[in-house]
Amino acid sequence: MEIHKTALVHPNARLAAGVAVGAYSSIGPNVTLTEGVVIGSYCSVEGRTTVGPRTRIFNGAVVGSPPQDKKYSADDEVSLEMGQDNIIREYVTINPGTKDGGGCTRIGDDNLFMAYSHVAHDCQIGDHCVMANAGTLGGHVTLEDHAIIGGLTAVHQFVRLGFMSIVGGCSKVVQDIPPFSMCDGHPAKVYNINSVGLKRAKMPSDVIRELRRAFKILFHSGLTKRNAMAKVEQEIKSIPEIQRLLSFCQTSQRGLCS
Repeated sequence: MEIHKTALVHPNARLAAGVAVGAYSSIGPNVTLTEGVVIGSYCSVEGRTTVGPRTRIFNGAVVGSPPQDKKYSADDEVSLEMGQDNIIREYVTINPGTKDGGGCTRIGDDNLFMAYSHVAHDCQIGDHCVMANAGTLGGHVTLEDHAIIGGLTAVHQFVRLGFMSIVGGCSKVVQDIPPFSMCDGHPAKVYNINSVGLKRAKMPSDVIRELRRAFKILFHSGLTKRNAMAKVEQEIKSIPEIQRLLSFCQTSQRGLCS
């Protein structure tokens, strides 16, 4: 371990082999830093927080601080669980869960949180997601795997962002973002499928073609969402990607971006 002489590490904190803590950083008593975690300078890691292997937290980040929720009490046993290989850039803030919201904020593996981004209480973030600079998640937001959020974008509480979706910078997201979609605006709207992301992921061309047809029916046909989903089920080949899209739409609680 490499602990800078100015760092404040509580004796009850659990630090694994290969952990490094930079100058003037603070590690609280209920924190677990697993192997290979690197903490930069002037960072604060507190609360019941577990940081997964090889995660890097850059200068000035605040991880595990109390949630910004008026119902929160210091006696609440809430937590933040973070997977492996995440990158937390400068001045990022991530809060744990709340008692009424499930008690835990969860972050998967290999995510990138760029400078000044914020993850609020009870968010559930999958793997390989990207939040660009100053992106903000309200409480209880869900990011499915490979979701991308542009810089200065704000996501309303309880909103879901689907698998391989992308939201442009400076957007206002108040309803669910469908899987495979490209969205932008204030409020955000669905413009098309995330064709660049799908091609980079080596999605077969026939799958992209079927998704494009489904999006045309769902978002550009003028049909109600219920009728549009029924039309997709009738006319589009039932492949896993279409089933994922329909399942997401059917389970939406906040409604879909228009």
